[in-house]
Formats: sequence, C-alpha cells, structure tokens
Amino acid sequence: MLLQTDTVAKADIVAAQVSEAAGKGARLALTICLEAAKRGDADAICFAPLNKLAMKKGGMKGEDELHFFADSLGVKDYFCEFNTLGTLWTSRISSHIPLAEIPNYVTKERIQAAARLTYQTLQRAGFAQPRVAVAALNPHGGEGGTCGREEIDIIDPAVRELNAQGLPIQGPFPADTIFLKARDGILDSIVTMYHDQGQVAVKLLGFERGVTVQGGLPFPITTPAHGTAFDIVGQGKANAEAMTQAFLLATKMAGMAENKSPST
Repeated sequence: MLLQTDTVAKADIVAAQVSEAAGKGARLALTICLEAAKRGDADAICFAPLNKLAMKKGGMKGEDELHFFADSLGVKDYFCEFNTLGTLWTSRISSHIPLAEIPNYVTKERIQAAARLTYQTLQRAGFAQPRVAVAALNPHGGEGGTCGREEIDIIDPAVRELNAQGLPIQGPFPADTIFLKARDGILDSIVTMYHDQGQVAVKLLGFERGVTVQGGLPFPITTPAHGTAFDIVGQGKANAEAMTQAFLLATKMAGMAENKSPST
C-alpha cells in the first residue's frame, strides 16, 4: 500500500544539496511512520539513507536519527545502532560524537548495556547462542597498560561481570585483529568503542549490502548502512542492494517478534 503524504514540495528540493526543506520533509515522513507503528498499523520501519545535517536544519533534535526515534518513542533504556552484514553484527558504546569525546563514553555501565542489548537483539534476530565479543579501545589492547589503561581498569572488568551474570561475552580483543575472528566465522557480533572502529571494517567487508538496525527500540527500524551519496545523484550508478537487505531484515525481525508475541 502506498500512502501519499505532503511532507515537502518538489519545487523546494534541489538534488544533491542539503536543505532545510528536505530535512523537514524527511523528519515529517519518519514521524508518520513512527505514529503508524505506535498505533500498531505497521510492524517495522525501513527508511532510505538520510542526511543528518539536513535533518537538523529541518528541526531534528539530538545528535542523529536514532536519538530522534528514541525520544519520539519515549525510550529510557539503553539504545544503540547495529550494523549488519548478513550474519555479522556490530554495535558500539558511542556513536555520532567528536573523536575527542570518546573516552568519556568508555564506562563499565555503557559497555555492559551495549553488550547485553547486542546479545538480546541477536537472539531476537534468530541467533540461538550469539557469539559476542568486545573490542579494546587502545592500540594492541593497551599493551598491558603501557598504551592506555581502559582495558585493564574498565573494559575487562565489565566483561568479567557480564560473565559472572551468565552472559557469555568474550574479550576485550585488540580492535585491529578482532574482525579477523568475525571474518573467519568465530564471532557473530562485535561491540566496538566508537563509530569508525566498527564501521571501517564492516564497510570494507561489504559496503554494498550493509544494513543499520536501530537497536533498543520497541519495533524494528532498519536502513542501508551507507549514506545519501550526493556525488552520484542522477547518474544511474546507485546500488540498491543495501536497501533491499534493509527491507528484508526489517520484515524478518518483525515476523519473529510477531511469532513470539503472547497472542500467537
């Protein structure tokens, strides 16, 4: 079913340019989707790539669309983005923030919340016993404290506490080699410390089919992991594979949630 909406006038849009009108239109369209899902008229949401600067110009509050979703839905528990390549999932304890602020986010509480949500989300996505590991922050995992102490003081204790609680989280493993374990099928998911730590690896492994899942929300929301690609607009070069995969994953997760509901 196609729902025609009047979120933005065609005359107000200039291709491949950031604009307040485009951002406002995208925000309004997503709001319509959110309201439909809250009413129970939709089981999942899949949206095309959007431009964060345009969204902010168009009235979006917060650092990104995930925070916009969480605020709109009144989510108070931990939430984060997941990036997927088929059977490989990544999450992170910080997202769209300046690099200089990353150490402030490396806390035991955020690591445990991200790892726990990752494990639970993979279970909802069909993994019976998810194999989840945590990446280190510093080069070579801190080199025994000579190259940073976050692994010793924060990350390793957080993982040990999760293990004591019955959650089989592994790590921390050095970030420059942990994705080799995922590539070789040893891990299903990696919890990274910041955006590019996981995104560089995932996009290198499969840029054209990567999917972002908005984790910790009451219903599935997915989108392609790549951006808007203003540089190729109108040239007929866009690859729609990631959009297809995002739609298929949204329907799969919605179907699994429905099958697990008390009414079925």
